[in-house]
Amino acid sequence: MSEATARSTAVRDGLRGHLAMLVFSALVAGSFSLGSMAAGHIAPTALNAVRFAVAAVIVGVAALATTGLRRGAFRAPWRYLVLGGTFATYFVLMFEGLKTAAPVSAAAVFTLTPVMTAVAGYALLRQVATPRIVLGLAVGAAGALWVIFRADWQALMAFRIGPGEAIYAWGCAAHAIYTPLVRKLNRGEPAIVFTFGTLVAACVAVTAWGWRDILATDWAALPPVVWVTIAYVAVFASALTFVLLQFASLRLPSSKVMAYTYLTPTWVIVLELALGHAVPPVWVLGGVVLTVAALLILLKDEG
Repeated sequence: MSEATARSTAVRDGLRGHLAMLVFSALVAGSFSLGSMAAGHIAPTALNAVRFAVAAVIVGVAALATTGLRRGAFRAPWRYLVLGGTFATYFVLMFEGLKTAAPVSAAAVFTLTPVMTAVAGYALLRQVATPRIVLGLAVGAAGALWVIFRADWQALMAFRIGPGEAIYAWGCAAHAIYTPLVRKLNRGEPAIVFTFGTLVAACVAVTAWGWRDILATDWAALPPVVWVTIAYVAVFASALTFVLLQFASLRLPSSKVMAYTYLTPTWVIVLELALGHAVPPVWVLGGVVLTVAALLILLKDEG
């Protein structure tokens, strides 16, 4: 392969990685709206155990129909336990933290994830955040906070770290570590096969953690919104987003992958508009502009 061909392939793979994360951020945003409607009807661990189980079946069937599930792909199974346990930790601590943390405060903590990922990417992969990436992360963080706090400076200044926020911060740290771990632990397995192994491990971890909640849940009495939420988070916010995240993590630096989390608040606003809810104040749109600017900065090649 010539140098020009290799460069062209790298650029094409990078663009595919960015597109994957753009879709990823939109799908994650959808889970917030549905999750808020179902949260009062089912324990978080019970919901997540089912979501991972369903997602694992879907991805497993898809893998069998495409690349196949060869025995060699599951050598060193400890890798899947590490990845699945890390991602399961994020979800468990997220819902545990949300028991006491206000949604706005928790969302503000989540904006720290890309910065944590940049640190983890350096520690695990020696990925150096260039000045352009640092600038993009800073602009994106400012835009996300602007959107989250709805351009209210007093609301931002009133933010205080409580026990729930501290718990969720550890969950965000697990999320940040997961991204570079995918690249470090993958040994050439196709993304869909690697995703299947991770989902199975995540299901085992969450089930072991919350088996009491699972047994205590009256599954037959759950309202339809819970089943709709489980279906959405299993298919779109688990199976598909896992594939997208692992696909992108193999093609982009970790800091760039997680920078797309800054778009989630913006997607939430778009979803709220689609549902006919109140239009956000015009000043909030300034944050949307900043997040788009940050992504343009990150999309631009170095050099």
